[in-house]
Amino acid sequence: MTYSSFSLKALMVAAALTLPTLVFAAEPAMMKDGKMVDGKGMTLYTFDKDANGKSMCNGDCAKNWPPMMAPADAKAEGKWTVVKRDDGSMQWAHDGKPMYNFKMDVKPGDAMGDGKGGMWHMVKH
Repeated sequence: MTYSSFSLKALMVAAALTLPTLVFAAEPAMMKDGKMVDGKGMTLYTFDKDANGKSMCNGDCAKNWPPMMAPADAKAEGKWTVVKRDDGSMQWAHDGKPMYNFKMDVKPGDAMGDGKGGMWHMVKH
């Protein structure tokens, strides 16, 4: 084994161990075109009935407004926190507000849920 092949293997092992950590360290959403979107570019919403960092959207509501799920071991970072849902699963929250998608948004950039029922609002700058 040459020194260069050994170094390449060591570098690949180091990258394999480091990259998963970097992926989880990234924020779960970003601002694009003046609104917050998830990693797939889908618009994120808040629900006026949510209070005290708790999601009030469960059952049929969650079928229409899928929660932005977080891994069980997700950690709060900056304005991003994690809230426990009624079923025990974890959901991302921003500024204490649980985040949701809308099932009628079919492609990145859609914002069909903004203002729905007077209680759903896309997250803007």
